[in-house]
Amino acid sequence: MSETNDVNDAIKHFPRLRARTLRFGCGAPRSAQTVGDGSRALFLRSDGPEDLVTALWLSWFDESGEHHETKLADPRELLGATADSEDVPAEEKARRERAREGGTGIVGYSADDDGNRIVFTINGRLFLTDIDWNDETGAPEPHTRELAGEWLDEDPAMYTPVLNPRIAPDGEHVLYTTGSYLMLVDIGGELGDRITAVYGVSVEDEDGNPAENTWKIGLAEFVAGEEMDRYDGFWWAPDSQHVLFESFDTADEPTWHISDPADPEKPDAGRRYPRALTRNADVYLTVITLAFDENDRYAGITGNADVDWDREAYEYVAAVNWRRGHDPLVLVQNRRQTRDQVLEVAVAADGAALGATRVLEEHANDQWIDLIHGTPAYTPDGRLVCPLNDMAADTNRLTVDGRPFTPAGWNVRTVLAVTDEDVLAVVQRAPEIAPEVPDAWADAAATESVFGDHDARSFDVVSIDYNGTITPVTTDPGQWTASRGERGIVVSGRDMRSARAQMRHILGEQSATIASTAAEPGFTPNVTFTRLGEHQLYTAIIAPSPESPYAHAEKLPVLMKPYGGPGFQQVIASQSFYWEGQWWADQGFLVVTADGRGTTGRGPSWDREIFEDMKDVTLADQIEAVNALPEAVSRLNADGRRPGVPAPDLDKVCMIGWSYGGFLSALAVLDAPNVFKAACAGAPPTDWTLYDTHYTERYLGLDPDVYRRNGIVQDAPGLVRPLMLIHGFADDNVTIAHSLRLSQALMAAGRPHTFLPLTGITHMTNDETVAENLLTLQRDFLRDALA
Repeated sequence: MSETNDVNDAIKHFPRLRARTLRFGCGAPRSAQTVGDGSRALFLRSDGPEDLVTALWLSWFDESGEHHETKLADPRELLGATADSEDVPAEEKARRERAREGGTGIVGYSADDDGNRIVFTINGRLFLTDIDWNDETGAPEPHTRELAGEWLDEDPAMYTPVLNPRIAPDGEHVLYTTGSYLMLVDIGGELGDRITAVYGVSVEDEDGNPAENTWKIGLAEFVAGEEMDRYDGFWWAPDSQHVLFESFDTADEPTWHISDPADPEKPDAGRRYPRALTRNADVYLTVITLAFDENDRYAGITGNADVDWDREAYEYVAAVNWRRGHDPLVLVQNRRQTRDQVLEVAVAADGAALGATRVLEEHANDQWIDLIHGTPAYTPDGRLVCPLNDMAADTNRLTVDGRPFTPAGWNVRTVLAVTDEDVLAVVQRAPEIAPEVPDAWADAAATESVFGDHDARSFDVVSIDYNGTITPVTTDPGQWTASRGERGIVVSGRDMRSARAQMRHILGEQSATIASTAAEPGFTPNVTFTRLGEHQLYTAIIAPSPESPYAHAEKLPVLMKPYGGPGFQQVIASQSFYWEGQWWADQGFLVVTADGRGTTGRGPSWDREIFEDMKDVTLADQIEAVNALPEAVSRLNADGRRPGVPAPDLDKVCMIGWSYGGFLSALAVLDAPNVFKAACAGAPPTDWTLYDTHYTERYLGLDPDVYRRNGIVQDAPGLVRPLMLIHGFADDNVTIAHSLRLSQALMAAGRPHTFLPLTGITHMTNDETVAENLLTLQRDFLRDALA
């Protein structure tokens, strides 16, 4: 078969293959965590390119410096055939939806400080892997067993579900939550495993009978997982003697019902949802001191106090960080996210009552304060590292004891590690403010139109010392992260040069690539990076493959494919962001993705351009990109460094998108029909009062008039272009009510439109038949609309 046929065949089969491989993630190593001194690292990986069942692995170097990979726990060996037919608790399914987790088997784990004991769940059962080390060979000898299985079987109503298990730093005990109780597991020994309920929440009516329990314990509330990337609801102290935990009451939140109309016998699922402009869950923190007997078995609680802070003024618990040698840090935010406090909670502090707090720092911003994962944090010697939206320097920076130390123009996205000497962080450089780059990055600019550069398109891992000196850890532009120990580091991510996700374990001069059996799409995206318009929008133009029948077309219809909204970006130096765009290009479109104002990576002023005005600003930037496209394509073709890009046909411009991109697509044909001739809108949030508090109020505030101005339901009478709405009935993030309300308004206005309701589909679509048909139905709809 010729190379042309190979590529065209790969394009044809791409939709199904992407779904079967979980977006080409199966078989790739992920979720790495260095343990011990960093010479060892835990990670997850399934056995093949279409294997969804993920196992636990260990990467390690022997004394000679040779690298090894050892499988520690395989769900199929532990559960047999049932490992492939996953049955997990509803609460765990909800957590995975929040975390966008599509895999099965072992999808998360918790390790003790030494990294020799790891706990995890499979199908709702609790397992422990113990690693012994062979004195003669130096190799690990893992032993995995189920923990306390007889307890779970004897009284499942009491002891299940097993949610978010976390092993104590000393490796002697495990905590998990059932949602109603915090459970402590004494691990083995001569007396065997034992489970004890150490704390619970329950509700009784006035007659003492069980009533609806709107309380949860040890879990993160909805907005914490969906919008703050905080998935934990309890935290072990580094000394393994204390626990800080969250409990929350959802009684004041509205109750929403998710149903399956295709199965009328199936009851709807009611749940509390923190809808914008309504009440949030009422969140509490409690700290307890645990006692253990001479056999290291749980013996009771000797200290118990609610954490004391101004919960009325600061209702969000945004982050918790508990470092050895220090009391825990808690970051709390006010409802509008314009003010926060960094609190230290008294646990071991001399002279302070258990649970008392002191305010270490306070921050404010007129629009909102960004959350930077990994902060606030203590250095080992007790200095406080916090994030700063430095509006004067137009940079998201870090401070140490209140002093900014990261350089202007280096936007910090994530803090990965904090030592006395440096901070390991993921950054995005703003070249307009920070034009100079480290020597290791100097060559990237020459190929930036193909591979990207170290700017907003690249999530770079760097070390930053407290004088502001930048030392790169990653060298190529890409989407990178890392886990670092004292001696070793694991770097993982994607870039434009490779189709596969990459993971490297580095120990001094030794370096090893961790193996991947992930599938590849079979084609390389034909992407050209450029900047468009007055706002110099970072843009990716995807042209048909050289093997495509459209490769030599003089002019093509334009397909705008944005996310375009706040808190996210799509023009990133990673092939994976452009595979679907390449499928569309090879159907006969010039595909354009432009990151407008409000998308991340370009500093706090850029982010805040959309404050209270998301609708008009984000649409204006897509129009700006369209209008600037002809000149940009002409300039790129004149440059001659890439194969010719077909000219854009501005009489045939359409848009597709999902979530905020779906909102923007519907908005495009409603409010700018002179520019956009058709659109397909997937899971669009059409009425912002139906979305959650923490995300929506950050950008739109608390004025109902602002919500009305930024919604699109009221624009329905203006529809004169073809519009397809797509929505999953099981979507609990952007519920189908959004599309139904817009469709109802369109019907009331007599405006024809197409609606594809998807039975059983959530905000993620991994069913291969649905994935393929969704793309082909949208393609055919747009072809007909533009004909």
